[in-house]
Parts: sequence; structure tokens; C-alpha cells
Amino acid sequence: MKARIKKSTPARTARCDDPPPDELLHGIEQFNRGEFFEQHETLEAIWITEPDGVRYLYQGILQVGVGFYHWQRGNWRGAVAKFGQGLIKLEPYRPQCMGIDVERLVREIGELRDELQALGPEHLPAFPPPRLPQVHRIIEQA
Repeated sequence: MKARIKKSTPARTARCDDPPPDELLHGIEQFNRGEFFEQHETLEAIWITEPDGVRYLYQGILQVGVGFYHWQRGNWRGAVAKFGQGLIKLEPYRPQCMGIDVERLVREIGELRDELQALGPEHLPAFPPPRLPQVHRIIEQA
């Protein structure tokens, strides 16, 4: 029997203090290597089964990666839309969650989305941009 996941809105949870699960780290590694289709598959598998609200952190990263996938394929509308959806999901997890620098990711993707919107679909820059945002981890000092 499939677990029923209660739909909710993104909100910071106590799970943000937990270490990131291995599957999340794997999806982030794929994201940072530019493997946007693969990161989607990896993060979707944990997003759909996670009962806690931290699932929206996973989904937000996934959606940003899908935005890059659309950009690679020349789909301005898809890139801008997915960046926006990802930003909405990530916002509550600022400044960090599960050791991930959400603040930096939100800032960099927000700036990139604003730039793409200003350029418009007729002027979509070549992919990848000079400074392709990545998902960074915050390493706590002991």
C-alpha cells in the first residue's frame, strides 16, 4: 500500500537540523555536475515519499534543476517558470537547511531568473551561463 502524503505548503521544519540523506546528497552531486535530467529522477524519488515538509526543499532543488534542463533545450518559458516555482519552494528554508546553503542558491537563482526575464525569450543566452549556480553545503566547524 502506497503511503498517503498530506499536501501542505512549504514551511521550515525541525528536520532542517538533520543531516542530509544520502539520496539528497547524490541528487545535489548530479545537479552540480549538470546532470539535470538525472537529478530530477533522484530527487523526485525522495520528494514523493518524504512525509515531512522538508520534502519541499528537495522539490525546490529539483525544480531549479529542471529549469536548467529547459534552458539547455532552448525553452525560455520553461526555464523561467521552473526557476520561479523552485524559488517559492526554497524560500522557507533560508538561510540553510540540512547543511545546504539555501540562501546562496535562492539569491543566485533569483538573479538569474530576473536576468532571463529581462532578456526575454528572443534573447535566451547560450547554456551554460558563465557562472552556473550550484548547490553548496555549509560545513559546520567543530
